[in-house]
Amino acid sequence: MKKCVITVVGKDTVGIIAKVCTYLAETKINILDISQTIVSGYFNMMMIVDVAQSNKTYDEVINDLDKIGEGIGVLIKCQREEIFDRMHRI
Repeated sequence: MKKCVITVVGKDTVGIIAKVCTYLAETKINILDISQTIVSGYFNMMMIVDVAQSNKTYDEVINDLDKIGEGIGVLIKCQREEIFDRMHRI
């Protein structure tokens, strides 16, 4: 299993979850865990995904998610789990 952390942040609009999840399904990226909240009109989602069976490279996924985010007005970041863990270690 190759885990990544995907975060989505921005103004809430219709279809954010649908667009991100549709892309992940089409790319054969499995969602292992997901949490989302909306606070005062701002959308925040964090996902743990398994990219082991992905039909795209890690760099392609990052670029695609950037484009999706630009198209719907949110910021989407994808980080490998080990890098995310090291960055957030206290």
